[in-house]
Amino acid sequence: MPVPVPRQRAIPAVESGQAQAAPAVGGPSQEETVRNEATTAENHTTHDGTTRSAALNATPADGVPLGVTTTGTGAGVSNPGTSTAGVATAAHTTLTLLLIEDDPTAAPIVHDLLDADGRPIRVRTARNLTEAERLLTHDVHCILLDLALPAPGRAGESDDELAVLRHVLRLAPRHAVLALTASGDAGRGAEAVRVGAQDYLYKDELDGRLLSRAIRYAVERKRSDTAERRLAEGKLRAQENARLERGLLPTPLLEGSPLRFAARYRPGRSRALLGGDFYDTVRTPDGTVHAMIGDVCGHGPDEAALGVELRIAWRALTLAGLCGDELLNTLQQVLEHERDDDEIFATLCTVDIAPDGRRAGLCLAGHPAPLIARPDRPARLLPYENNGPALGLLPGARWPRMQVELGAEWSLMLYTDGLIEGRIGEGRERLGQDGMVEMIRRQLSEGLSGEALLRAAVNEVRELNGGELTDDVAVVLLDRVSTQ
Repeated sequence: MPVPVPRQRAIPAVESGQAQAAPAVGGPSQEETVRNEATTAENHTTHDGTTRSAALNATPADGVPLGVTTTGTGAGVSNPGTSTAGVATAAHTTLTLLLIEDDPTAAPIVHDLLDADGRPIRVRTARNLTEAERLLTHDVHCILLDLALPAPGRAGESDDELAVLRHVLRLAPRHAVLALTASGDAGRGAEAVRVGAQDYLYKDELDGRLLSRAIRYAVERKRSDTAERRLAEGKLRAQENARLERGLLPTPLLEGSPLRFAARYRPGRSRALLGGDFYDTVRTPDGTVHAMIGDVCGHGPDEAALGVELRIAWRALTLAGLCGDELLNTLQQVLEHERDDDEIFATLCTVDIAPDGRRAGLCLAGHPAPLIARPDRPARLLPYENNGPALGLLPGARWPRMQVELGAEWSLMLYTDGLIEGRIGEGRERLGQDGMVEMIRRQLSEGLSGEALLRAAVNEVRELNGGELTDDVAVVLLDRVSTQ
């Protein structure tokens, strides 16, 4: 934060060249525009179906005039006598100054202040901090504080000459503050700015024009600081969420296995890394490779969290030796205990590949059957006649485990329905499982495999859909290459 240069009289930063002149308060400054965009996501819906802005809970120091509301159909203002909507409302906001001075009559110029449009600035006066706390309402834009006021507590209890300023900053963290100090005490004024005031002035050299400009500058600077802080906090939260979501994605445990693993994941939620789809792959000590893919109904953060819980539970149960019907029954109990709504369910596909890699056990819980591709025959779907119900739908359900022959060399692709439910062109027709099989056959014939195959498949499905897919997409590919 810049520190004002000591001069014969205190000059606000806008006059000394340390900052650009602030626009009229209430007008849409560049910083305010950025801040408004940053807080758009905070809007919520009221009981009558309209959208109410987070601005209702902000203070004037945040750059939002009191009483201004926005709805999904326009903007209005609840200030008496004002009917102009939208930005025009903010442009006609009357500034309010709270003067904290034990002798307000010592600075009569304070009561003759005008804003940039020539309208009087409202002034409230408080002789002490107790009275100031009572007068500090949401419609106050700026505080003019005499640093010579006694600090809270008993006299001599603190040697901090800025204790009164620190108290006011704690009391009004969202308000702009101007410090008043004695003539020539530039060091104390500069320290006040370092502590948190927007500027300082010499109280015995006050000038109406100077003070009016200083107030407008302080309010705009506080708005700019608030917008910058909120943007920084938003970026930090986004980075923390990204790190958290990356950490929740699985790391396959395939050490010692000859199988090759690839995966592709695309959440349906905007700016998210994790959706309701989940997958995992582990190798148990007996050499069996267990693979799983699932889908929790819905696309929000709650569904993503539930998917993570089911994946972790599946890994723990698998490493504990459970498989097939016993494993799925236990997972259903986990789902029933962890879901927020009895209507929530999850589909699941599990495959356990024998140590020799030629056979596998398959269980389907309302999930699409995997696709298998071998060099000697076209890609096809594994049997799905014994598909059991999705987890969470039927108490006491059973899930048959089917034995399938894989062969010496193969590629096994597990996927969620986001890959097959995208539309084809502008019509209502969807890709479907048959369309997906034909697409994978063609891409395999073009020599694609592993990560390249999954990337091409997801990109083509997106292109066929005419844009981003609305559902989560997860695809897992396991390859076994014959050594003979």
